[in-house]
Amino acid sequence: MGSVLGDGCLEMSKWGSARLQLKQSVEKREYIFWLFGELGSLCRSAPKQKKDTLQWYFSTRYSKELASLWKHFYRDKKKIIPKNIGEMLSNPISLAVWFMDDGTLDWREKSHYAFRLATNCFSKKENNLLTQVLKQNFGVDATVQTSRMRGIVYPRIHIGAAGRDKFLREVAPFMSNCFRHKIPKIMFNPSETYPAMSGMDSDLLRSL
Repeated sequence: MGSVLGDGCLEMSKWGSARLQLKQSVEKREYIFWLFGELGSLCRSAPKQKKDTLQWYFSTRYSKELASLWKHFYRDKKKIIPKNIGEMLSNPISLAVWFMDDGTLDWREKSHYAFRLATNCFSKKENNLLTQVLKQNFGVDATVQTSRMRGIVYPRIHIGAAGRDKFLREVAPFMSNCFRHKIPKIMFNPSETYPAMSGMDSDLLRSL
């Protein structure tokens, strides 16, 4: 679910089945192999590297289950947010994958930090729906802000002081090491118990 919301692309075949395609830059090799480890049972082959861009990529097999997801998330070949997204986005791992794909950290030493999700491809109404789901399913307070790019105003999700700590506690245990730059080095009590981490090493967790 995190990949579908983020950088993942669902592709429908003429036979009524769909596949999920994932790719990342060469610097994110660790992340693409972690994703493959999570989704490998759905795939025919391991990640490969493109010769021109050096990107790492893999695809799942075509399936009816993924076709069902495609029908929820695509209208006229454009990715949308379905009305029942609250039933789909409920696992912290999904939230972490979405953040790794599309999130940024606004960090100023000793004074401020906030998170943003690049949801500018969705409408303001869809952004508002996503903030509701963040609050209902994860207890994370978020707002929809607007930014101007090339003269066009786009919405995006902002997680500030009211929700940043809760958001960080949800996603940090699952963050891949190649996304260290998205995690501020504050917050956690090293004596706390965390879920089994898929990517973040223990040294990094202790440093938070």
